[in-house]
Amino acid sequence: MILSLPLKFWIIVGGFLMKTEQSFFSRHRLQVSVMLVFLGVLVLFIVGSPQTFLSPNIYYAFMSNIPFFGILALSLTLVVICGEMDLSFPSIMGFAGYVFTVAFHGTQSVGLALLISVLVGLGAGLMNGLLIVKLDLPSLVVTIGTQFFWAGVTQVLSGGLGKTLVPTKASPLYPVLVGRIGGKLPAQMLWMAAIAFILWLILNHHRFGAHIYFTGDNPQSARVMGVNVDRVRMFVFTQMGGFAAFAGVLASLEVVYFWPTLGQGYMLKTMAAVFLGGTPVTGGVGTIFGTFMGSIIIGMLEAGIIAMGMTGFWTQLVYGLIIVVSVAMYSVMGRRK
Repeated sequence: MILSLPLKFWIIVGGFLMKTEQSFFSRHRLQVSVMLVFLGVLVLFIVGSPQTFLSPNIYYAFMSNIPFFGILALSLTLVVICGEMDLSFPSIMGFAGYVFTVAFHGTQSVGLALLISVLVGLGAGLMNGLLIVKLDLPSLVVTIGTQFFWAGVTQVLSGGLGKTLVPTKASPLYPVLVGRIGGKLPAQMLWMAAIAFILWLILNHHRFGAHIYFTGDNPQSARVMGVNVDRVRMFVFTQMGGFAAFAGVLASLEVVYFWPTLGQGYMLKTMAAVFLGGTPVTGGVGTIFGTFMGSIIIGMLEAGIIAMGMTGFWTQLVYGLIIVVSVAMYSVMGRRK
């Protein structure tokens, strides 16, 4: 019965399906590209080290470590889409971790210490926003300065010494933040997924998300359209500080110890995840899904490189190469589009 339909009908249906497919790939070009990169890297590591990458334990290990810089990358995505840059988040992460440690030992409350540290992070992010917006200073220069400032404050106040957080394990909030669900699934991975979902909703289903895209694409035109550009810019820096503080608390609780150097080493991974995920430095373009997948790819690289028999020295080389290649690739794709 179906085969008896006229040829013209099948031509119309085929044309419709091809048009729909082309429309889908044109709308989701960045997401499809990063998924292909993820699948390519995964297949490469499975072939190169099957005994490691066919075991579920390696993926539980990934889920325990990726969220610390993945949360930073998701938050930084909003900053970069807005056409700005923030390099202070590693130091804010460390300072917030110190504040959390001091507040916990003073109050014996994980919840109160978490609230205080996140508020401190929001305040540090807001300070970045005020300096950039009100004084009309370049965000790159300002956040380089505040990066050194908060790192210095942490070192001075802590005296360069760490402090234990083992007593936090007695708190009912500890398993909620970094516990293992079912004895295996790290809770911090669920936090990362929840934050990704919230930021995705803001960017794609809320007017404020459109304002972030408009501001990053052309701030002058955005002002003409009635967008409060200054408020948008201050918001993206403020939320960056808040999420950096939250990531710092999670990282400290995971190892139940605070180190004054907390946050150092996360910048390269975070930026690589953002750029690999398809968010260019020019602003106005980017997706949360791309950054989420980019974080997973970056998180897999170090273990994959070592499992394939290469030294850990290759890791930074690969990170740097990924940043350069991904920026160049998406720039070419943007010009063609």
